[in-house]
Amino acid sequence: MRRLATLLATVLLAAIPALAHAAGAVEGGTQQPTNWHAIVMFVLFVCLTLGITYWAAKRTKSAAQFYSAGGGITGFQNGIAIAGDYMSAASFLGISGLVYASGFDGLIYSVGFLVGWPIVTFLIAEPLRNLGKYTFADVASFRLGQTPIRILAACGALVTVAFYLIAQMVGAGKLIQVLFGLDYWVAVVIVGVLMITYVTFGGMLATTWVQIIKAVLLLSGATFMALAVLWKFGFSPEALFAKAVEVHPKHLAIMAPGALVSNPISAISLGVALIFGTAGLPHILMRFFTVPNARAARSSVFFATGFIGYFYILTFIIGFGAICLVSTNPEFLDAAVAAIKGPILGIKGGSNNMAAIYLADAVGGDLFLGFISAVAFATILAVVSGLALAGASAISHDLYANVFRRGHVNELEEMRVSKIATVCLGVLAIVLGIIFEKQNVAFMVGLAFCIAASCNFPVLLLSIYWRGLTTRGAFIGGFLGLISAVVMVVLSPAVWEVTMGHPKGSAPSPYENPALFSMAIAFVGLWLFSVTDRSRRGAEDRAGFDAQFVRCQTGIGAAKASAH
Repeated sequence: MRRLATLLATVLLAAIPALAHAAGAVEGGTQQPTNWHAIVMFVLFVCLTLGITYWAAKRTKSAAQFYSAGGGITGFQNGIAIAGDYMSAASFLGISGLVYASGFDGLIYSVGFLVGWPIVTFLIAEPLRNLGKYTFADVASFRLGQTPIRILAACGALVTVAFYLIAQMVGAGKLIQVLFGLDYWVAVVIVGVLMITYVTFGGMLATTWVQIIKAVLLLSGATFMALAVLWKFGFSPEALFAKAVEVHPKHLAIMAPGALVSNPISAISLGVALIFGTAGLPHILMRFFTVPNARAARSSVFFATGFIGYFYILTFIIGFGAICLVSTNPEFLDAAVAAIKGPILGIKGGSNNMAAIYLADAVGGDLFLGFISAVAFATILAVVSGLALAGASAISHDLYANVFRRGHVNELEEMRVSKIATVCLGVLAIVLGIIFEKQNVAFMVGLAFCIAASCNFPVLLLSIYWRGLTTRGAFIGGFLGLISAVVMVVLSPAVWEVTMGHPKGSAPSPYENPALFSMAIAFVGLWLFSVTDRSRRGAEDRAGFDAQFVRCQTGIGAAKASAH
């Protein structure tokens, strides 16, 4: 507790010169005038969540409490927390920005993110809770070889977490740089320090409640914003859309699909990544171990799907509201151009991702703008905390405890390694976030979903439902999916041309998201190297399927099941 109090004091003291710097940021003319409403609300949120961390730290004594909150989270609470973990700043700012720029077609991401949840509900949630303990590697290695499968699962989890984490850190830095007037590196360091604090001391319990609070704030703010937009149009969506068509440079074209992703193969590949990647994201899968039983796991997905679907409907209204109220108001456009240098609709020098932020100012003034700004920052903090915990558990539980020490480790030692891993991941995220400041990192989120769909999801699915899967097939097929996804994304236009600076049209791969191909490679590899496996280990893997199937359906072992 003494160390926690010292760290909390350090965080708050570090914020004082940063805020003082923010107050003087107006002088330079390169950043937005300081929004003190946002800063006050941000400080209040940080103090509240640090208090929760202090409370959680006193209750986190065992590995089960650290990784899974002791399985004491209810289905409803976990549903809100899952929604909070899933509704990232990319969802809130990015999707509303896509709708702002492209209209109806921006919904492709909303639909893709949402329709993955029935797969989680019916195929993953209950077996995961019945078979696993802390991570999805527990499930994949239930009847397969521990060492190779845990190495594969940890690699897939860490690569997914790394790219997702970098994108969130860069997004946090840019958002706070604009909204609070802080230097970019200061914003990234603040996010990293808070993330380390939440996870190291509070574990899953603190992370869960940070996500719950953030989800409630985000849903409340987005609801108010959407209702305020509809109120201005007499609660008539038809009037809202008619006005948007009138003022948007593309006019009626914004109500038709096909403008954002015109190539059918690209559209299918993107959809594959978004739909199946959801069922392979390690920080989402970890949440199913926080509930007491499989029924609660299923109900938590039900609640999460409802909250997430409702949220994406709101982003659609917010995007069209921004077309009507932000793009037609010179005050906001001038402020945007002065503050951020990128394209706001119809004007050079702004960013479409800031459409929701300026809409908050349009419908609620400075006070609501400050609230939404603080909520956007809270969103990033909650997501990076979940990601850090998933990465730390992959290192400490899967690699250290079960691969290097082969299960001969006590809980205190495993927790100590997890906390060290959290600090290392936080420092790495800060460094990479600063390094990638000038790079195009939008592809990293897509890559995270692509890797999850190409490596984690196929291995997890077939390990649960296919008797013929063997350790050799899972190991080779999983790594084929992982490596092919990374290689094809590097060779795509998003990285080869935009990030690496090669000439336009020179990318070896024409598809920015290769999930359709890399996931197919993974499934083929899993099948081929399993059916050709005639080893003794392969026979044991197949023989263990019946006991696993009983366990995944009932939550009890085969012997107990026969007794019942």
